[in-house]
Amino acid sequence: MSYASSPHVLRHMPDGRAVLVGEQQMYRALDQLPVPAYACDAAGLITYYNAEAVELWGRAPRLNDMAERYCGSYRLYQPDGAPLPHEHCWMARALSEQREFRGMEVVIERNDGSRRTALAHARPYRGPAGQVRGAVNVMVDISERKQTEAVLRRADRHKNEFLAMLSHELRNPLASIRNGLHILRLSGAGGSTPEAETACDTMERQLAHTVRLIDDLLDLTRITRGKIELRRERVDLTDVVGDAVEASRGPLEAAGHRFELVPPPHPLFVDGDRTRLAQVVGNLLINSAKYTPPGGCITLTVDCQGGQAVITVRDDGIGIEPDVLPQIFELYMQGEQLPQSSQRGLGIGLSLVRGLVSLHGGHVHAHSDGRGKGSQFSVQLPVASPVADDGPDDGSGTGSGGLSKYRILVVDDNQDAAISLAVMLKLMGHESSTAHDGLEAVSLTASTAPQVVLLDLGLPGINGYEACRRIRALPDGGRPVLIALTGWGQEDDKRRSKEAGFDFHLVKPVDPDALEKLLAGLALPPG
Repeated sequence: MSYASSPHVLRHMPDGRAVLVGEQQMYRALDQLPVPAYACDAAGLITYYNAEAVELWGRAPRLNDMAERYCGSYRLYQPDGAPLPHEHCWMARALSEQREFRGMEVVIERNDGSRRTALAHARPYRGPAGQVRGAVNVMVDISERKQTEAVLRRADRHKNEFLAMLSHELRNPLASIRNGLHILRLSGAGGSTPEAETACDTMERQLAHTVRLIDDLLDLTRITRGKIELRRERVDLTDVVGDAVEASRGPLEAAGHRFELVPPPHPLFVDGDRTRLAQVVGNLLINSAKYTPPGGCITLTVDCQGGQAVITVRDDGIGIEPDVLPQIFELYMQGEQLPQSSQRGLGIGLSLVRGLVSLHGGHVHAHSDGRGKGSQFSVQLPVASPVADDGPDDGSGTGSGGLSKYRILVVDDNQDAAISLAVMLKLMGHESSTAHDGLEAVSLTASTAPQVVLLDLGLPGINGYEACRRIRALPDGGRPVLIALTGWGQEDDKRRSKEAGFDFHLVKPVDPDALEKLLAGLALPPG
């Protein structure tokens, strides 16, 4: 054993000699590390570095040189790209503040201009009297990891852009299909024979299923990017459940399931987004319908437990295997399918449920006793604080008093979508006309003075935003109600349409009943 490694020998040396021997022992230990490491004295002069540090820096700095203080790299940068002077680096701060810094990210520029990213772990060391004699910085090169993260971010951005474009492209043909189905209903052709009515019912169910898949996929993308904005209000869970049951009625009835609703014993309110909460409950109901054999039983219970609103969906379906249960809310995760099931779905519904519930400050849990034992999903949400009773509604609000008939201009470069919507509006009793680009929309608005303009955003010539601005600027052209009718439905799209001057923003394929309700609420003078 050498004297440098013997604590007994070190204790019997003069202090200065013992410190020097201890530092040499520390340097030999650092030499064995597979990662970059170096040391500085109390003044910041570099006193040691290993071979890995030279490889990271791309150079070998001079030892004990005032021009080589704190770090041996050519230049340093912060993670955001801002320059980081050597005197402000983590080694300098460890010495000046006499404390440890762990896992601090820094970008190192080498002499050849290439850059590396590292995590710095800088820690001061002290002499026998407790004074700081220097500091050691052990670094981990994470350049490859950062490059991989950048590639993943680009891939994720491209994926989101693709999904948004795919959604837009799919919504145009779906809009034409939905309009056509409603035309069949309004004209009586959809119910002319039992076979025709069955065909229309089937197409409407499949259309709703397709639209729901598109919406869920886009919503999940928005959640992962933090783009979902909740429109919070004091919500009665009875209303939420009613919305969800209505939206899920098609899949439940198609499978012949028996549905039981157990409402709360008294009104139960939460602070949340009614539409999003209905989406949560609806997804759970549809999930149970999908994984329960035809003729099964699905129960929806709403109750208050320990200051939490609890929504439970229980079924007697195929159940969840124990090895699947812990991952059931993961994206693209799917359990065992029913033999007769032709719709595997995308494996996103439950992941979306978890995301939306989390945004509301709640939790969702899944339980199953195994294969063939059914499943249970429970959503817990904080109960809203009680408010003073404002008294009953005096009913002084005005109703629509029946649907007024308007002059409506439909603008869409997809001619099938424009024509089918115009025909549907005529069957509703309105006077409708069509245009297929932005300039034509402005011209027809000026010459025919429509009361309502349904305007697509992605138009040739000038887009819908610019067409809206030009219509608003028309002299003596009245002020038509401008409704953005588009496949783009994210919050940024709605904000842009509002800033351009639109009164409403509807996403394709528009529900005919929702459009009719919107028109009925305009209260414009009859056309």
